[in-house]
Amino acid sequence: MAEIKINVIQELEKAIAGSPIIKAVQAASTAPKGRKLTNGEIDQLKAQGNFSCNWGLISVADKFTADNIWGCYFHGPNYIGCQTGDAEVDGKYVWYGLASSNFCGTEIMDNVSIIECRSISGYRINSGANLNNVGELAMEGESAFGVGQELPIAIETGGREVYTYPEITVDVAAKVASSRHDKDLLGKYASLVDSYKKKVTSARGVVEKNAVIKNCPRIINAYIGEGAKVNNALLVKNSTIYSACGEATDVSDGAYVVKSIVQWGCEVTSMAIVANSVLVEHSHVERHGKVTDSLIGPNTGIAEGEVTACLVGPFVGFHHQSLLIAAYWPEGKGNIGYGANVGSNHTSKAPDQELWAGEGLFYGLSVNIKFPSNYSRAPYSIIATGVSALPQRFEFPFSLMNTPGAVTTGISPAYNEVMPGWVLSDNIFTVKRNEGKYMKRNKAKRSELVFEVFRPEIIDLMIDARKRLQVSQIKDVYTSKEIKGLGKNYMYESSRNAGIEAYTFYLKYYGLKGLYTQVKQLVAANKKDALKTILSAKSSDARWEHERTVLLQELPGKSLSEYLSLLGEMENQIAASVRISKEKDDKRGAEIIPDYNDSHELAKDNSFVKQTQKEADELNAELQKLIKSVDTVAVNA
Repeated sequence: MAEIKINVIQELEKAIAGSPIIKAVQAASTAPKGRKLTNGEIDQLKAQGNFSCNWGLISVADKFTADNIWGCYFHGPNYIGCQTGDAEVDGKYVWYGLASSNFCGTEIMDNVSIIECRSISGYRINSGANLNNVGELAMEGESAFGVGQELPIAIETGGREVYTYPEITVDVAAKVASSRHDKDLLGKYASLVDSYKKKVTSARGVVEKNAVIKNCPRIINAYIGEGAKVNNALLVKNSTIYSACGEATDVSDGAYVVKSIVQWGCEVTSMAIVANSVLVEHSHVERHGKVTDSLIGPNTGIAEGEVTACLVGPFVGFHHQSLLIAAYWPEGKGNIGYGANVGSNHTSKAPDQELWAGEGLFYGLSVNIKFPSNYSRAPYSIIATGVSALPQRFEFPFSLMNTPGAVTTGISPAYNEVMPGWVLSDNIFTVKRNEGKYMKRNKAKRSELVFEVFRPEIIDLMIDARKRLQVSQIKDVYTSKEIKGLGKNYMYESSRNAGIEAYTFYLKYYGLKGLYTQVKQLVAANKKDALKTILSAKSSDARWEHERTVLLQELPGKSLSEYLSLLGEMENQIAASVRISKEKDDKRGAEIIPDYNDSHELAKDNSFVKQTQKEADELNAELQKLIKSVDTVAVNA
């Protein structure tokens, strides 16, 4: 697992300095300046069906008129701004005024629409807000709106606790959860979060500008952000709902949100439950999905299944009835299949076990993952349908873990078969497609996401895995006794060779891609003399230095034109591999389903397959031009 390089304290201090909720709560702590109602205004309010036990406790804006106040009850001190006219919001007519609603200790700013709300107490309602058919919008004592909640990340019984604040990111949570040795960091972090909590703790709630709250029975102790849409939610309590122009947060249709933080652009809908959790920007929970004691990363969707005590990174697909519990998965980009039970964290003593998942890990249908398990050094691996995996540490990237195809003498029947590098050799379509898909679908603006698969930390894992596959004694079948990192699995000799070949191919490809980038830049800058030492001279560019080192280890002693020609060949091989991996589905499907070819998109018509080949052709055309430019350059390797 790559080191998380983030200054947690700086990030938290920056969040406190710019916090929208702190500013809103502090603003709401000072009552708006207003004047008393005139006798004429009181008479008009009474004539329009309004009632108050003490009209003298009501203050209003200087230019207040009573024209748009109808059928309301005011108890205790209230402030009412100017309510005039109407506006078009999202293509719908909105009348600014108060009608058929009850208010107690409420501050109603200019131009809001509040209609048929049974009880609003202890809130500041900011301009442009639209409230309709709300049962209860109230403050019950003081609240910190979900700030400072403790998340039992990865270990339900405690040990990796993370305290929440509204701007928290996956990287911050991961750093805190994985730095249990750094007591100084943990102490400073806890102290700052506590400071944040004290700054937002208030007896007054806030509904920000242009927020919409409709058809909700109860909203208690909540901060509702600018432009948020809360419609037909069952309950929102002790929570922060961040939202912004162009990134409206949607809490609707039976949603239940308690002691939680929901960030910008998120969705909690269709009877989903979010309790004591954080949804990072543009994540969503839907279709009865249940998230408790967890932090969900950007662009991740949870539907139907259950996530408990987890740190889940970006772009995880969780669309069916499955269980994910006690998982530390900051890199995300994976998938949870239907019926997956990634949650055997209970040893019958206590639920104190954990799972470290790797980036891009794919849990197939109905898998059973027993804890403790560590797949952090096996990114982009697939655990196939029906696999029951024993507690283990598995360390081979891009691998396939499958149920045993046969009983092997001397191997436990509980062991599964693994094929290191299988995803690279047989399923590169998925890797390449997801890489582009995540980049196109990303909506996060505040989280720094990495989309590139073949980057230095992943390459280093491949180098290490290949090294462990190079054995001194050849056998028909191997376990972790012979090859470290196989976990509670076995591997055949044919799979060992295939793994070495797959890792080697993409290590060469990585180095060649780096060289291509450098050559292209130097030629464009008319610095051909620098090409002579491009491989021999150490570079201050950390990425190129890593690529250069890998290239010289994998492919020493070639000319620039030979390197570039080889890259073109490999690019064509990858494009062909993408097509072939898709064609396997076509062939199998046609053998099983009579009209498969008529009802499914075939490989030759697939847009991603065609795009991959197009990019390969374009790169080869560019490489040919570069080869002509560098053909006579003698390189010092």
